[in-house]
Amino acid sequence: MRSSLRGVSSSVLPALFVLLICANGFAEEGEKENYFTLESAIREALKKNYQVKIKKEQVDEARHVKNQARADFFPKLSTNYSYTRLDEATVNPAIPITGIPGAAIPARAVNTEDNYQWRTSVRQPVFTGFALLSTYELTKLGIDRSEWELEQEKLNLVLTVKDSYFNILRADIAVNVVRQEMDALESHLEVARNFYEVGIIPINDLLKAEVELANATQNLVRAQNSARNVRAFFNNILARPTNLPVGVEDISAYHPVVFNLEGAMDKALLHRPEMKLVNIALLQADQQIRLAASRYYPEVSVFADYIKEGDTLGVSGSDFHDDERWQAGGLLTWTFWEWGKTKSAVRERMSEKLQLLETRESIRQNINLELIQAGLELDQADKNIPTTRKAVEQAEENLRVTQERYKAQVTTTTEVLDAQALLTRARTNYYNALIDHHLAEARLQRAIGEN
Repeated sequence: MRSSLRGVSSSVLPALFVLLICANGFAEEGEKENYFTLESAIREALKKNYQVKIKKEQVDEARHVKNQARADFFPKLSTNYSYTRLDEATVNPAIPITGIPGAAIPARAVNTEDNYQWRTSVRQPVFTGFALLSTYELTKLGIDRSEWELEQEKLNLVLTVKDSYFNILRADIAVNVVRQEMDALESHLEVARNFYEVGIIPINDLLKAEVELANATQNLVRAQNSARNVRAFFNNILARPTNLPVGVEDISAYHPVVFNLEGAMDKALLHRPEMKLVNIALLQADQQIRLAASRYYPEVSVFADYIKEGDTLGVSGSDFHDDERWQAGGLLTWTFWEWGKTKSAVRERMSEKLQLLETRESIRQNINLELIQAGLELDQADKNIPTTRKAVEQAEENLRVTQERYKAQVTTTTEVLDAQALLTRARTNYYNALIDHHLAEARLQRAIGEN
């Protein structure tokens, strides 16, 4: 019996050991999948975000539209098979022969009731008033437009990822600040309770400490819920299930950023997708003008047909149909008078171009404004960081002194609680200044047109 138990143990224990190793490996892998640096979060978002995928499909769509327009330059082949049924065959009546009594050309049928035709045709446009060329150029510009719209979507997404990432850091810092406050309040409550038990302080001082701890507990719940909420938003951006845990690398440390408005403006005009898009729209407007003006010109095309006819399904000819024949020719079409319709169409397109020129100037102004705002936000955060850091040091020292004075019973519970609230506010302001600095830097990069 014992030997059999030893045999079971010797076989089960290694298996359990392997399972534990595998489970630990899977857990570590899961933690890696849920842990992000800022760079890995951006890569994941660009790879999986639904809006980016839609924009990529729109680029492919534009390429297919261009292929359709290119096909219009080449000959078009077509074929058709038709059947026509006449109510009756047409018969030419007999024609008397002049000078010969009783003689006449007999009546003769000139067609049949059943008529079948099989026609194969080729059509080639020769000149369309530059309409085909303009349409093709428009589709090429359509590809450029969709590609820059994709880049614009990527830039917007990167900014959204950065904003969400730093909001996670902000929320986690807020949780830690509240926990630090709770630890301090718990320590103070313990001191206050000891003082109350020996009759040094009245009951209301103890109650104040208990109320402040309860308030801090509620603040912790709110901070934790906020942290969960920003993580759900982060997961949504990355096309992940919203309830997955998220860990992020702490990059809240301060790094100064040099900002020059003039240099940033030059970069923005060069890199911003909005400028690229409006310039493409202007090129499209030129092609739209040429397309509208194409109706001033005639259209020329050539064609050729190969035809088989007959009175049976086999279209093998008949007494009234050739077995086969062909024909070729050219066609010139010119609508030269439409009561000013073409002229109005051209002017409409020219008006659209003028609107785009004004739009481009408006975009320039908006970019300049965005850069100024981003620079001011960055400057504000840079100035707030040393100020708030100093405030934290002062608030920590103030709390330490107040706690010592309270232990010596030369100050009140209210003073301790006020000092703790002051420290919590100072820490919150300091960490918010750090996060605001990073967000201002992210918005500046977006305003320039860089990731």
